[in-house]
Amino acid sequence: MSGPAALIDPDGLTLPWTGEAQPYGLIDLDQAPRTDAPLHLPPFPLLGIGDPSHPLAPRLDALVELPVSLGAITQQIAAQPEAARVLVQLLRLIDRMDPAQALVAESLAYGLLQGSAGHARWLAAQMPAPVQSPGTIRVDRDGDRLSILIDRPDAHNAIDRDLRDGLRAAFDIAAFDPDISHVSLRGAGRSFCTGADLSEFGTTRDPATAHDIRMQTLPAHALLGCGDRLSVHVQGGCVGSGLEMAAFAGHITASADAWFHLPELAMAIIPGAGGCVSLSRRIGRQRAALMILSGKRINARTALGWGLVDTIMDD
Repeated sequence: MSGPAALIDPDGLTLPWTGEAQPYGLIDLDQAPRTDAPLHLPPFPLLGIGDPSHPLAPRLDALVELPVSLGAITQQIAAQPEAARVLVQLLRLIDRMDPAQALVAESLAYGLLQGSAGHARWLAAQMPAPVQSPGTIRVDRDGDRLSILIDRPDAHNAIDRDLRDGLRAAFDIAAFDPDISHVSLRGAGRSFCTGADLSEFGTTRDPATAHDIRMQTLPAHALLGCGDRLSVHVQGGCVGSGLEMAAFAGHITASADAWFHLPELAMAIIPGAGGCVSLSRRIGRQRAALMILSGKRINARTALGWGLVDTIMDD
């Protein structure tokens, strides 16, 4: 075992800390004793390297595997330690929680970080984002099939408030109409969706107000009622809230050029559009943490191997 605060004592595996905030703990599973002793998780990310079949491996927050490197993930954690700690504590908490309640927990954790000094520093460092052309959510119904298109290709289908509200309305139709047996979601143009429109970040600074807005408008709440009937096709970029929504789908196809990215940790926040819930249930808590903590883009082939997508196909 190596890294900050890593120690086995006679009563089981513990990771004590000195009271000073530590960025992460690291366990070398090739060297750690094979034990079923209780693992007392610290309030910071506990990473593993080495043997994934080790009995301790499933209990760690993330196992480092390609294409993520140990250096990349520890550098990201060290740059935003508060957000990293909140993330892993949230993922532990919601691991077996009812998804609807898990969305509430995610929003509360997101709001905590939304009011943090780290996120304030990130906002202060941003240049004003250029004004992008507006888009629309196009909804078409054919019998028992509902097709939804994010149509803002000039902005790579970045989601602003109007598009968010349009997606929520479309998914509400699917969730509340039992006669709809199949729902499809696509994005127009070269990208599926590059996440939230950055020009709107920071416009609601009060975390309590922002939490209330998320509870009323977040598309993820409606996706819980129709995700099993939803199929998504991804081409090009699938980023942030776009990926968070797509991961609720029962079936995801991807073009060979698709790539997937959760950049929130660098902003001193966590995914707040349902991604901590949807990703952890689709690819598991550890790989969800790996993607979020590292901020690493993954390609379609890796996404297929991880179960993030079900099929790679031509557009």
